[in-house]
Amino acid sequence: MSKALTRISRRRALQGAAAGFVAFGLLLWWLLPLGEEPPSGTITFSTGTRAGVYQEYGALLRKELAKDMPQLKVQLQTSDGSQENVKRVATGQADFTIAAADAVDTFKIDGKPVTDRLRGVARLYDDYVQLVVPPDSDIRSVADLKGKRVAIGRANSGVRLIATRVLEAAGIDPEKDITPRSDGIDTGPKRLGHELDAFFWSSGVPTDGLEEIAETSSFRFVPIDADLVAKVHATGDTAHFYRATNMPESAYPTIQNGDTVPTIAVSNLLITRKDMDPRLTEWLTRTVIKSRDGIGAHVHSAQLVDLRTAIYTDPLSLHEGAKRYYRSVKP
Repeated sequence: MSKALTRISRRRALQGAAAGFVAFGLLLWWLLPLGEEPPSGTITFSTGTRAGVYQEYGALLRKELAKDMPQLKVQLQTSDGSQENVKRVATGQADFTIAAADAVDTFKIDGKPVTDRLRGVARLYDDYVQLVVPPDSDIRSVADLKGKRVAIGRANSGVRLIATRVLEAAGIDPEKDITPRSDGIDTGPKRLGHELDAFFWSSGVPTDGLEEIAETSSFRFVPIDADLVAKVHATGDTAHFYRATNMPESAYPTIQNGDTVPTIAVSNLLITRKDMDPRLTEWLTRTVIKSRDGIGAHVHSAQLVDLRTAIYTDPLSLHEGAKRYYRSVKP
């Protein structure tokens, strides 16, 4: 081989290597923005009841965060649900949480001094209200709950908030016309049929607590039709966050037998505080979006997390760190 050809071969090899380094650098830029060291420290994430979707989602997100930020310690706190979660973040007892939009707006309307600290990170997925009764129950509508033993969720839960509004829209006083119980998804299914005539649950679908009893026994969903949802809307306040929809037939196949269930839905938000480190929040937002499919393989509702809708965190404005991420991936 001539010296000229040898020089050309070497030059091409160097050019190929340089191209490889550029490609590798671009990959690093995507995975490790601007070549920065991942954030470290400790954050607290408030979840929900042990058998609920919030808890499961939080546990799976912690595993994904450990991959991207191995020096970040994420502490999970169980809670009664959305209302308690919002309060915890606003008062500094937790750093991040998931809460239904109506619970966030209710907290704002109450005019608490810490309200202006709250910021949105991402819109996640929708909660579906699930009104559950035994299969042989005579309860066919919300109005039929009058005089019954009904679990309306824990005192500080999002379930309690939305169940109360649905009952009132149906002309039922939650304190006088039913025997209200405070069961959540962790205890309600076990007591259905002997200590409870019905229970409300609001969550992404399917929920582990209901899937488990569907495997060994049966139950039935009571529809919440569009006319009743319209009455809920007429109450004003935070009612505009609710929408009439159908729970998909695939949520609990052995229970629904191919049928959808008319119900009410509300969006879930991932939230934090204004003073949370923007860089950490940017990294966390990135992990939430890119781990959708991995988490969604276990929490089906998480498959609905979408970059195009994640920015809509009404009634909260986006956190600066979340804004940075969304701007960085904007086409």
